[in-house]
Amino acid sequence: MPALDEASLSAIWLTLKLASITTVLLLLLGTPIAWWLARTRSRLKGPIGAVVALPLVLPPSVLGFYLLVAMGPNGPVGQLTQTLGLGVLPFTFAGLVVGSVFYSMPFVVQPLQNAFEAIGERPLEAAMTLRAGPLDTFFSVVLPLARPGFVTASILGFAHTVGEFGVVLMIGGNIPEKTRVLSVQIYDHVEALEYAQAHWLAGGMLVFSFLVLLVLYASPLRQGWRG
Repeated sequence: MPALDEASLSAIWLTLKLASITTVLLLLLGTPIAWWLARTRSRLKGPIGAVVALPLVLPPSVLGFYLLVAMGPNGPVGQLTQTLGLGVLPFTFAGLVVGSVFYSMPFVVQPLQNAFEAIGERPLEAAMTLRAGPLDTFFSVVLPLARPGFVTASILGFAHTVGEFGVVLMIGGNIPEKTRVLSVQIYDHVEALEYAQAHWLAGGMLVFSFLVLLVLYASPLRQGWRG
C-alpha cells in the first residue's frame, strides 16, 4: 500500500493546526456566550441562541459564501482589515480560522451551556454566603463543576473543525501548504482518481470520528454533554 505523499502530510498538519487554534479560540469566546445564555432572562436569549446554532442547519456553502463576501475587499470586515493594514482574509490561514470559529461555534457553546445550566443555583448561592465575588465564584465553583462540559466541548469543537469541507473550501480555496486542509486533500485525490491515497486519508478520518463518538457515548463525559 502506498505511503502518504508530502501533500497529504502537509494537509494533515495544517488541519491539526487549524483545529487546535480554532478550539482554543472557541473556548475563550464560547464560555462567556454560553454562561450568558445559561443565566440570562433577556428576550434576546432566543435570537442569540438561534444565531449561535445556525451552523447546525445552514448549508456550509451558504455560510462560507457570506463569510467570503463579508471578508472580501468590498465587505465590511474586509474594509476594516485593509484599513488596519492586514489585507483581506479570504484564501489565507487566518481566514480559515475565522470561518472555522463561526462554523464550529454551536459544538462548543451548547455543551458549555448545558453544563452551566446543570449546575443550578445552590452552589452559586452557597458561594455568595461565603462572600465570594462573581469572578471567584466562576473560577472556584462553576469551572470545576462544569469540567465535563468543557472537555466535551473541546472534543466536539476539535473534531468538527477537522471534518470541515464546504466552509474551508469557500473561504480558503485550495492552496497547498496554506489552505488545503485534509477534507480538501481527499477531494483532490478523488478528482485525480487516486483512490488509494483517498482511502488512507478517508479511513483515518473515519477511525478518528468513531473514536471521538466512542469517547463521548461510552464514558462519563456523556453526562456532561447532555447536561
